[in-house]
Amino acid sequence: MSTFTFGDKTYSVDSSEYLSDFNDWDENFARGMAPKVHITSGLSEDHFKIINFIRDFYKHTGKCPTVYATCQMNCLELKGLQKLFPDGYLRGACKLAGVTYLEGYFAPARPERATTGDQEEKTFEVNFQGFLINPQDWDKNFAIGKALEMKMPRLTDKHWQVINFLRESFEKNQKVPTIYDTCAATRIGLEEFQLLFPDGYHRGAVKIAGLRAR
Repeated sequence: MSTFTFGDKTYSVDSSEYLSDFNDWDENFARGMAPKVHITSGLSEDHFKIINFIRDFYKHTGKCPTVYATCQMNCLELKGLQKLFPDGYLRGACKLAGVTYLEGYFAPARPERATTGDQEEKTFEVNFQGFLINPQDWDKNFAIGKALEMKMPRLTDKHWQVINFLRESFEKNQKVPTIYDTCAATRIGLEEFQLLFPDGYHRGAVKIAGLRAR
């Protein structure tokens, strides 16, 4: 566990500088963390509108809202979100709000086993949230199995277009691309993306692609 200090207050954060305890958040944390996610001109009312929405949603549901819900409920286009939070939804807006796309707080991985429904059964090691522990273990069976687990219809060419982009981008950059990058590269808008991956970008598309974003 690490710490982050801004002004006269010190916060406990994880290795990726996400706030360890939701209840420790205050505006001082958001303002201090803002330059670290490439917001250099300070936080505006528009920034705090999104930050407070994410926090309020989490307080009432125990979950971070999907990027779809955040944009829809705040009448915000994806380009508008990108302008406010250039580092991404998870690594920008959610980090400043002191929450994450994972349910509850970040916690150490607890290995369990997940299997596909394929005829040739294969076992994959996943963490307690169902994310593949080693991205190199991924194959199409994992994607198909995860989609079935999420009660999604069969994976179409559009699904594979997104999945393949995520995999290729990660292999090239060793970093999960933002939803901005993925939508731009695949030419898929946010509404269509929601239809393809209703569980969300990170909890849906990124998980199916065998990746984890922090």
